[in-house]
Order: sequence, then C-alpha cells, then structure tokens
Amino acid sequence: MKWVVVDTNIIFSALIKSESRIREALDNPEINFCAPNYLIAEIFKHRNKIVELSKGTEEEVTELLAKLLARVKFINEDLIPTSVFIGAHQLCKDVDEKDTPFVALCLELDCELWTGDEKLKTGLRIKGFDKFFQK
Repeated sequence: MKWVVVDTNIIFSALIKSESRIREALDNPEINFCAPNYLIAEIFKHRNKIVELSKGTEEEVTELLAKLLARVKFINEDLIPTSVFIGAHQLCKDVDEKDTPFVALCLELDCELWTGDEKLKTGLRIKGFDKFFQK
C-alpha cells in the first residue's frame, strides 16, 4: 500500500470546505496517510479560526476532525534520524521551516507529500524534491 504524508493545510481545507475532494481522497482505502505529531499541535493552535471559517459549530468541526484524523497514522518526530531532519531543514529553510517535520517524514519513509502550499512546492522543487501527491 502507498504511504502519503499529509500536510496541515490539507486537513484545514477538509475541515473548512463542506464539499471537498480532499475529504474524498482521504477516504481512499488504498492509501495510507501519515503525519508527524506536529500536525495535531497546529490544528489545535488554529481551532477557533477553523470553526469560524467552516461556518459549522465547534461540535461539528470536532466530529469531522475526529473522522479525518482516524485516517492518519501519527508518527513521533523523535523517531526520525537527526540527519534526515537536517536534510529536510535544508530543503525547507528558505520557504517555511515549520514544514520541516513533514518533509523529514517524507524523506524517512520515501513517500509523497500532500500539500496545498504552492510556495512550498515551488521551493522544494527548486532544491530537487519533487515527490508530491496528486489527488
């Protein structure tokens, strides 16, 4: 089975847009989705904004979030070797250092990154990383 690292903005989009192809893709049983634990911290940091933008209640958003996250295997960043993190940081530092854990996980698992961040994609491609998931 194929593994794909999910970036936080993908989960944000799935929560905010009621009719979302992202949600459909996340339901694909032929793909295993994973993310660093950092994704959970980012979601909770922005939970009020997510509820506001979704136009749903906090309870509805929390319920949907639980369903989405049930499809994601979370991996402790401490399990990724330091050398891999350093390589990922070199790729991300000129674009957005906060994406380093996601790219590090891609490098460690040798899998694709699913992100909606076009600036990140462009920056990574310039540096030779071109393993992106297309829904």
